[in-house]
Amino acid sequence: MPREGHEDSGREDSARRRASAWDVALQLLGVRARSRSEMCERLARRGFSEDEVETTMARLDKHALLDDEAFAREWVQSRGEHSRRGSVGLRHELRAKGIDDAVVAAVLTEVDPDDEYRRASELVARKLASSTADLSDRSVRDSLTRRLSGMLLRRGFPSGLVRDVVDEQLREHAAAG
Repeated sequence: MPREGHEDSGREDSARRRASAWDVALQLLGVRARSRSEMCERLARRGFSEDEVETTMARLDKHALLDDEAFAREWVQSRGEHSRRGSVGLRHELRAKGIDDAVVAAVLTEVDPDDEYRRASELVARKLASSTADLSDRSVRDSLTRRLSGMLLRRGFPSGLVRDVVDEQLREHAAAG
């Protein structure tokens, strides 16, 4: 025979867990904006049930606290400027965050190609500023080209832009040297 009040205790416990999932979601949003997919994954990882996650996501939607497009724009702006990431790398990061391909494509069309070229040029110029390599030696020049290209490609810059930036910066560095 169930104890008196046991059923109410179960409802209270469930309400506490739901509030707890809500609290966790708000804490996560307090750190930085999150994508819908990322929020679901983080709540599930914290041990909340599928129902609790769905209820919390519905509540977040009701209060307009999750917006994948706004998140993607903020991510691109921040990572592009502060982490000096290229559009290819940003595309991969956004996909990993669960952003829909159409949203990713729309947001990345807003990336100014001149800004991306400038960021890549600044990275290469900074590396070359401390270089004492003899660019008249073809093997040294080829090695430096591979190293600089690899650096930019790892940061997610498009390969055509990488080739253009590295060639231009090496020409300028050789002329100034």
